[in-house]
Amino acid sequence: MNLTRLRSVLNLTVLVAALGYFVDMFDLLLFPIVRQPSLTALGVPPGLQIEVGASLLNWQMAGMLLGGIFWGVLGDKKGRLSTLFGSIALYSVANLGNAFVQSVPAYAMWRFLAGLGLAGELGAAVTMVSEILPKDLRGYGTAIVAAVGIFGAVTAKLVGDFFPWRVTYAVGGGLGVALLFLRVGIRESFMFAKTHEATVARGDFLSLFTDWGRLGRYVRCILIGLPTWFVVGILITFSPEFAPVLKVTGPVSAGTAVAFCYTGITLGSVLSGFLSQACHTRKKVVGWFVAAALAGVGVYLTARGLTPGLFYLLAGYLGLATGYWAVFVTVAAEQFGTNLRATVATTVPNFVRGAVPLITGGFLAFRSSLGLVGSAWAVGLICFALAFGALWGLPETHGRDLDFVE
Repeated sequence: MNLTRLRSVLNLTVLVAALGYFVDMFDLLLFPIVRQPSLTALGVPPGLQIEVGASLLNWQMAGMLLGGIFWGVLGDKKGRLSTLFGSIALYSVANLGNAFVQSVPAYAMWRFLAGLGLAGELGAAVTMVSEILPKDLRGYGTAIVAAVGIFGAVTAKLVGDFFPWRVTYAVGGGLGVALLFLRVGIRESFMFAKTHEATVARGDFLSLFTDWGRLGRYVRCILIGLPTWFVVGILITFSPEFAPVLKVTGPVSAGTAVAFCYTGITLGSVLSGFLSQACHTRKKVVGWFVAAALAGVGVYLTARGLTPGLFYLLAGYLGLATGYWAVFVTVAAEQFGTNLRATVATTVPNFVRGAVPLITGGFLAFRSSLGLVGSAWAVGLICFALAFGALWGLPETHGRDLDFVE
């Protein structure tokens, strides 16, 4: 890619979208990072921290599920900018609220509101970037958004190491508030502006369910993202509980596991984005990464006696293999017309995140009969089987002209 093409990718809209996703990921991963110290401070005994932690994570994901619909429809009806900065404002306020909680119910309420806000940023960012860049450069743009954004999780870990958990939440909220000042520097997508002037229905969420072809594409887009949140929501979030069962030779920190995992995801996001451009395929790249993630899960659940250092490196590999998240969202955006694109690009990743209660619920239900490792195997194989089956039926979208409506 020559200098002129690089400049066209590194424009203000792409950079603001990337910074927005940075703050999004910083805030999204705060809870897994500070789960143990925050629950301990609120008086939750160690024996109940898996159940209470899963419940709080489910509240956050439920907020993201509902927020995905709200922000997605808003993005197609009122504009991508409304979604991008409205979602940033809400999750910033919610994370400031998390800094002052004094009980588990209050914690759950603010995690729900944070999830509601966090639901809108990525879909709006990918939609805007996909619509403003030439079709042969879209993969680079979304790779930059993902690489900068996901590094927010690593930054959250560093902040969490040096500050108490309440201060960490306050920092996350403050970063979001600071980002709002960049709104004045970017403009609305021209594709949305053109559709806004047309008579076609925009943001009609229910229309995704009135046509079998649209519904099939939509469901497949959701299912190919399940392995990512199985890895993050189960194997990484609960890594301190897995470590003794897997006979890791020392204690494991959830925050450090998250940092290694998301460092891997950052590298995987760049790699998957550039591979999708170099190989002229989104579909095959997603398939390669899902297969690599399945291999990593197999090592995670069968290896015994790893040192904490090797365990963290394995978490990093799992992150690398699940780093197809931005390409996956780009695939969803490219499947649908401008009048439904923000709705799809925003709801799809949040429906995947919203599936976390089902994933964690299945994990907890199987645990009593299959044990920690057996339960992870059962739930993980279901997630990967659904992802491979869904990917098989999706059309290739690399290089597709996005200036069309449903």
